[in-house]
Order: sequence, then C-alpha cells, then structure tokens
Amino acid sequence: MKPAAVDAFIALGSNLGDRRRALDEALCALRQRGDVAVIQVSDIIETPPIGRVDQPHYLNAAARLQTQLPPAELLQVLLSIEEDHGRIRVDGSRWGPRTLDLDLLLFDDQVVNQPGLCIPHPEMHRRSFVLIPLAQIAPHQIHPILGKSVAALLCTLKSETSMECPTHQAGL
Repeated sequence: MKPAAVDAFIALGSNLGDRRRALDEALCALRQRGDVAVIQVSDIIETPPIGRVDQPHYLNAAARLQTQLPPAELLQVLLSIEEDHGRIRVDGSRWGPRTLDLDLLLFDDQVVNQPGLCIPHPEMHRRSFVLIPLAQIAPHQIHPILGKSVAALLCTLKSETSMECPTHQAGL
C-alpha cells in the first residue's frame, strides 16, 4: 500500500544566469515527475543577497508540492534538479551565488533531524525571502516546532527587522 500524498513546501532561488528561466525549468522538471505534483506557486520576488553581498540579486519563490515520496527522497529529487542546472556545492561555502537553489522547507507536519536533512528548514523563520512568497501560498501553514503560522512568523520577522520590501514580478 502506498503512503498518502502529503503537502511539502519548497523555496526556489536563483541569482546567476537567466534567473527566471532557472525557476521555470525547475518547476517544469518537478511537473514532469510522476511522484511529485506542483499544486501552487507564489509570485516571484527579487531580493538582495544575504551573507556575501558581492553578488547579484536573487529571484525567489515558493511552491506547494504533493508527493508520496519520503522526505529524504524528495530532497534527492531537488538536489538532482539543482545539479542538472549547474549547481555546484562547495563544502563550507554558504550564501554564495547559484544558478538554482531548491530548499525543502516543510514536509507535512513532520520534524526531521538527520545528517543532510533538517525539516522544517532551520533558517526559514529568519528569512524574508522565504517567508514572503511562502506566506502568499500558505499563510496558515503551521511551523511544527515553533507552533506559529507562516503569516505569524512573517509578522514577527517584520517587527524585529526593518525589512526591505522585495520587488514582485509576475507569477510562475
């Protein structure tokens, strides 16, 4: 018996090359799979880089998927799509430029903490470039550790920081 399909939420980002095309192609690759369904996609926002600021701005979005894959297998799908788009991961290199970045944010209401896989994404509640598009498609989704909705996490982040408003672009 197959497990029931669950909702999973991912963040998409790109700041090298044709950024919009990279996001479109990642979603297309997901849509072509029989084991993942793309249910909803946020608008695209343009955001400045964090950490290393000597790089181009990012295009970011979020998507709601449904899948019967376990979290580790879904992560492997995302990593494979990144690799197909020229993503090279360098150990110890964080916040660098990338052709494509796909992060698994939430997987149903599961909490997973194992080498190479942490769900919910450990930094999502601190990142406006994740929360803004995620709140557009899943404002009531509850963070399984913090017990707050995505909308509440975004409100908290906005009140704690003087967040720069992102630039919205046409939806995917």
